[in-house]
Amino acid sequence: MQRRCDRNRKRSKRRAIYCPIHHCLLQSVSPKYSLYTDRAGQLQQRGMSRRNALLLTANQTTVALPGEWLEAFWCDECQKTRWYHVRKQDAADSSKAATYDVSIAPPELWQQASQLIDPRGNPSVGEFTRRQARMTSDRQIKDFSFIY
Repeated sequence: MQRRCDRNRKRSKRRAIYCPIHHCLLQSVSPKYSLYTDRAGQLQQRGMSRRNALLLTANQTTVALPGEWLEAFWCDECQKTRWYHVRKQDAADSSKAATYDVSIAPPELWQQASQLIDPRGNPSVGEFTRRQARMTSDRQIKDFSFIY
């Protein structure tokens, strides 16, 4: 029998997402960025039949990948923030919490995420502009010095 306070709890419980390297609890430091695909092969890799995957990608330009996203987490052991590819695996028993499969996000997933800025920066931006944006001191003026 459940206690009354357990039944009336409206707040969701904290997700138990653990570091794949140190196995410590990770702290989320970004929103979830959903993943999408436009290829039938990726849907087949996730368990969909070839016929259904081809029909779905023919009818829709992009298909959301349910239960998969990119998210940045802070690891207390590493003392670093890293981007991870998270896959939610629902528990067979409804009384148990869902489990999460976490792996470091490969570069090709960045093109499949929505509303996410590529951490390597915009490829159309030149190296000079990128370097100037990172500088925060008075040294910026040295790049503009003229020889008289």
